[in-house]
Amino acid sequence: MSELDDLRVHGETRVGWCAATPPNEFVDAEGRPVIAKPPFGDPDPRAPASRSPDHPDVLALRETLRANNGLRGLEIVQPHEVERAAKIFFRDGFVVVDGLLDPVRLERFRAASARRLRDILEIPGEGGRKYVTESGRLPHRYSYGTSSASRQLLDDADWAAMIDLPTTTPILERIFGGDDYNVIGAGGDLCLPGAIEYQGLHADFQGDWSLPVERIKSAERLGVKPRYDTATGEMDAQSRQLIFERTPPHVTINFLMSDLTWENGPIRQIPGTQTRAQKPPSQAEEPDWMRWSTLVGAKAGAGVFRDNRAWHGATPNLSREIRAMPNVEYGGPWVDTATFAGTMPHDVWEALPPQAQRLARAIKTAPGVWPAGAGVMHPLRARRLEAKAALA
Repeated sequence: MSELDDLRVHGETRVGWCAATPPNEFVDAEGRPVIAKPPFGDPDPRAPASRSPDHPDVLALRETLRANNGLRGLEIVQPHEVERAAKIFFRDGFVVVDGLLDPVRLERFRAASARRLRDILEIPGEGGRKYVTESGRLPHRYSYGTSSASRQLLDDADWAAMIDLPTTTPILERIFGGDDYNVIGAGGDLCLPGAIEYQGLHADFQGDWSLPVERIKSAERLGVKPRYDTATGEMDAQSRQLIFERTPPHVTINFLMSDLTWENGPIRQIPGTQTRAQKPPSQAEEPDWMRWSTLVGAKAGAGVFRDNRAWHGATPNLSREIRAMPNVEYGGPWVDTATFAGTMPHDVWEALPPQAQRLARAIKTAPGVWPAGAGVMHPLRARRLEAKAALA
């Protein structure tokens, strides 16, 4: 019986922990090990010397995480606490909201997450490795989005069903200052047991420091009252900064398929970094308090609303459980929809409720047009490009 036959993304699993996969081994588009710094983070200089659960380095790391892992004073709000959720989001660049998914939706998303992960892990590794590492990523870590040849999973009705929920939409409308925002994508990330490395801190998008008229209007709808210099007519620096803080270009909701614990690779978020101009510290420079600033205590069915400019990163999964966080990504009202790719098939869009259709109007394809690469999952970039070209 294969370990993939009963694959699931919560509870104990036989998946993961491949000692034949070296620590910090990155592969290129063709699956060849590379030395150059990859696009999705830098190597972890403090990683254990072996991907084995019984290795002394792993045992020592487990004890360190057991004693220290978790953001002290993490605030977790309920879906009805819209104002409190928005206040924390604007302050910290993220907020954890409990109970976003009811039991039925949670089981549906768990099944979909396991189904798509199986597509990735069915591809055999080489040289005794159990799995193929995703191009440019650390071993045992995968992105649902970038593993898709279309770079999105909006062709999947289970992902599309999560874009407009009664528990998420009121908070999104409060963050964006109204309902005139857009879905731009969906995917998420996961780490298998045995992901022993930290992923380097990063921001998904660099800060946009421009102030087009529509961005200013969005801020005004959120209660920001810009002040202008009477002599020059220019907006003062404090007003500009407040607009940058209150108008995130992109917001992602990561849905939790399992409880986040000290040992199963909880995401780390560094509060208040969403409008920092400087880059995050490298893995060699990152202080311990940042490595331990994780969302331990967040429960399955909860979600993390993230300003994509905030510093964050994945952490070691030393458990026997897959940590999966599928997501939906949104763009602010002032973000140009002309840059969005058509990644949701018309048939999937047509089956959505009216409000969800409106949110996804900028990324749906024309009737009869299938998004290039949609439906094909592969860890290697070269194979994804081949599939996308074949399905274009």
